[in-house]
Amino acid sequence: MTHRTTMLAGVAALLLATGALPASAVTLRYANQGDLKSLDPYTLNETTTNAHHGHVYEGLTRRGKDLKIEPALAERWETSEDGLRWRLFLRKGVKFHNGNDFTADDVIFSAERVRAKGSNFTTRIPTTAKFVKVDDHTVDVILDSPNPILNSQWDTWYIMDKEWSEANNTTQPTPAAATTPGYAALNANGTGPFRIETHQPGVRTVFKKNEAWWDKPQHNLDEIVFTPITNDATRVAALLSGEVDVIEPVPVQDIARVNASPNAKVLTGPELRTIFLGFDTVRDELLVSNVKGKNPFKDPRVREAFYRAVDIDVIRDRVMRGLSTPSALMIAPQLFSGSKEFTRPKADLAAAKKLLADAGYPNGFEVGMDCPNDRYVNDAEICQAVVGMLARAGVKVALSAIPKAQYFGKAGKSGGYQSTLYLLGWTPGTFDSHNVLYDIMGCRDVPTSSRGETNYGGYCNKELDALTDKILVEADTTKRDAMIKQAFEIANKDWGFIPLHQQALAWGVSNKVKLTQRADNQILLYWARKE
Repeated sequence: MTHRTTMLAGVAALLLATGALPASAVTLRYANQGDLKSLDPYTLNETTTNAHHGHVYEGLTRRGKDLKIEPALAERWETSEDGLRWRLFLRKGVKFHNGNDFTADDVIFSAERVRAKGSNFTTRIPTTAKFVKVDDHTVDVILDSPNPILNSQWDTWYIMDKEWSEANNTTQPTPAAATTPGYAALNANGTGPFRIETHQPGVRTVFKKNEAWWDKPQHNLDEIVFTPITNDATRVAALLSGEVDVIEPVPVQDIARVNASPNAKVLTGPELRTIFLGFDTVRDELLVSNVKGKNPFKDPRVREAFYRAVDIDVIRDRVMRGLSTPSALMIAPQLFSGSKEFTRPKADLAAAKKLLADAGYPNGFEVGMDCPNDRYVNDAEICQAVVGMLARAGVKVALSAIPKAQYFGKAGKSGGYQSTLYLLGWTPGTFDSHNVLYDIMGCRDVPTSSRGETNYGGYCNKELDALTDKILVEADTTKRDAMIKQAFEIANKDWGFIPLHQQALAWGVSNKVKLTQRADNQILLYWARKE
């Protein structure tokens, strides 16, 4: 028996080990290159994890197949003339999976919990926003300043059951780096279309249909079985053999083979996520480097040198096989109309070497780099290519390519931002530039403020922050776009980040399954139908 056959047999055994269902029951089997470690919906702000949680939990709002905001647990909302109060009218008759009623108390509790220590979702709600109970199904949100996009990120701020959380001593989020998971990390109690039947972290999770869901199901599934399959070849083989119905991603080199098979196809399309590189610009001495007593990345000439050493066209053509769109900005062009006014500087090795020499590093230096190897399309391969490109400029990079759970637990907030040079991908939850400018590029001030929560390297420009705050409250689209353009110009001139590209979506789907593909790359199986 070959190694691949042995691995596939193990996958099949895991997938088939489900509870007894009627013969007519419909089971959809899904595999992703990444795992699902925690069921706590406030632990890790990452697209695939959010999608998993979205089968069980719900927000006050949700996004439809066209990504437009729709009412969910809030039936409707209204704002005061001054924009300082949002009144939320909650849906009546909704029950959590354990039978508890959904009420205003759960919204107020969730607003406190999502902003508590250990949460990776503190930017979902302004730090100073006050949630006030009007009655059991009405809540007022009181703001210090107007926020016209307040509700645009609430679809992945999932509402938890206050009574259940208190009864199980899980009123605080479980940090991603926690060695001992809390109760909510291993158990779930939402209001969504599926409930958790079993959860083996990093191994297998079984979702069962919630027969008491308040909404009308668009799917025809009785059960979803999720199994992480990190190995690309094994994941594709499982799809082609029929062991699984949906996989993500399909490696770019296997797309043609899957499309040529009689059993499956690849759904492709543009994605809104931007893949980029960031630097530790905070520490006085880098964690992993042979430069002692100072931090090279505090010098914008060094950051520019790295930018110019990276040949994004080579990454597009050789690593991504044409399935990526090089980016000049930290946001996808579909999300900012002014993107067309920006162009990306061409790679220039000679210029990179001169910049390093001018900064005092004529022979380069050594530096560490962190990269997930199971999160984005060809993520480890991208990092390996960057290592080679930087080597030509004289920079020796020690690459650590690790599974996403370890990566986020080290480089992210819960790990104390312990990375020197890193690769990350970001889809703004609001589909708005403010999210990128605030969350990714804003001066990190955790835990005092939610600004910069996902700014792993700590890049800081106070002029950019001041402009970001004005962008948030500006309702005039023309004025707002002009300020957004100015903000990106500031960051680009400062070489704060190295935007790489928007990757293409590549979902492998059985011919027996109909599935909606959204540009945010959330695989939401509550829209899936299987023959």
